[in-house]
Amino acid sequence: MAKEKTQYVCNACGATSPRWLGKCPSCGAWNSLIESVSESASGGKNRLSAPQGYAGLANAQPVIPLSAIEATDVARTPSGIDELDRVLGGGIVEGGVVLIGGDPGIGKSTLLLQALDALHRKGLPTLYVTGEESGAQIALRSRRLGLDNSQVQVLAEIQLEKILATLEANQPAVVVIDSIQTVYSDQLSSAPGSVAQVRECAAHLTRAAKTTGICVVLIGHVTKEGALAGPRVLEHMVDTVLYFEGDTHSSFRLVRAIKNRFGAVNEIGVFAMTEKGLKGVTNPSAIFLSQHTEPVPGSCVLVTLEGTRPMLVEIQALVDQGGPSPRRLSVGLDKDRLAMLLAVLNRHAGVACADQDVFVNAVGGVRITEPAADLAVMLAITSSLRGKALPRGFFAFGEVGLAGEVRPAPRGQERLKEAAKLGFTVAVVPKANAPKKPIAGLTIHAVERVDEAMNVVRGMN
Repeated sequence: MAKEKTQYVCNACGATSPRWLGKCPSCGAWNSLIESVSESASGGKNRLSAPQGYAGLANAQPVIPLSAIEATDVARTPSGIDELDRVLGGGIVEGGVVLIGGDPGIGKSTLLLQALDALHRKGLPTLYVTGEESGAQIALRSRRLGLDNSQVQVLAEIQLEKILATLEANQPAVVVIDSIQTVYSDQLSSAPGSVAQVRECAAHLTRAAKTTGICVVLIGHVTKEGALAGPRVLEHMVDTVLYFEGDTHSSFRLVRAIKNRFGAVNEIGVFAMTEKGLKGVTNPSAIFLSQHTEPVPGSCVLVTLEGTRPMLVEIQALVDQGGPSPRRLSVGLDKDRLAMLLAVLNRHAGVACADQDVFVNAVGGVRITEPAADLAVMLAITSSLRGKALPRGFFAFGEVGLAGEVRPAPRGQERLKEAAKLGFTVAVVPKANAPKKPIAGLTIHAVERVDEAMNVVRGMN
């Protein structure tokens, strides 16, 4: 018997190499080449030809201008879980392909089983394909979640061809594949979970979704770094990429949209893990604000924007006497930006922290990436350094530049209205974000520079 030839496939871009290399010659990623069995060139039928029962990718179409194509809005079907619909952009889309990833045990299967049950109760045929658990385990989970008499169809199968045949026979409206790393195709000889298998199985399932109108939801594994396992081309194939975030020791979970062809990106949904599964949190600002009986030094509330949703997050700072090498530590915020803000504080506001340890934390485990958090971080650091608390009902937002100017934040009016709705009364914001009409119950201090903001806060104390 002839010995099978092996090749090395890049886990990041899918490029192949006849031998192992420390750096991928195609994309430059380090330690990304994985050994796999090379496929035989003589197979007769192309492995990318249409599966049995399916047409090709598309019939030959004439070339027509954009103006001649009828543009219609995408029809959506709500899943019954409001927070999930928010992330998806309003609901599931016919023929859409969704990839959702997250740490083990964070709640991916639980959420999708709840969504399938809600869709089935609305009259949509659904199918749950499991390659990691048996049907009995899925039934036990549904009992624990309180999904009594659930009529969701379950298929325990990992062979791609059998899954596609089942889709052709049953014609479900929504199908969940749990997970794409366990599915394999007979057309390839490599093991399930390999780069070739994941790429080819995802391509066939995506084409099946586009040709039949079935909404396909793929559950994907993640690496120890938190990125989706498999080739990066997997994220390019699908229409929507969702990430489950959150600490497994906490009861709160965040679902974040990284890519969405049918909605806004960076949209988040907030869930609470309960005995009956994941429940949507209608007021997520409540979980990101600490409950202090009295204002404490080093605490400042920020109105951040996650997708289209303004949220209030508490920024906490602790400035303590440091040694010869003071520490700069941030949780939920960019540490390099923290170092920049400390330099701006020293140069333009006269607040020196060069010999102090500075620790900054975003309460609730949320990660803040937008620069509008700059002003709130600087005010929290100043409050901790001087040991004076900011007034009750105080919040701030605004980007700070290296020249000490305070730049406006996008959608500032929505941020102000959200804070006023939750009972906040005093705000320090960029001058460009100051509303033309006063907001009831809200005192707004518009500033143009960092030193001006510090003087306003000192006047409040």
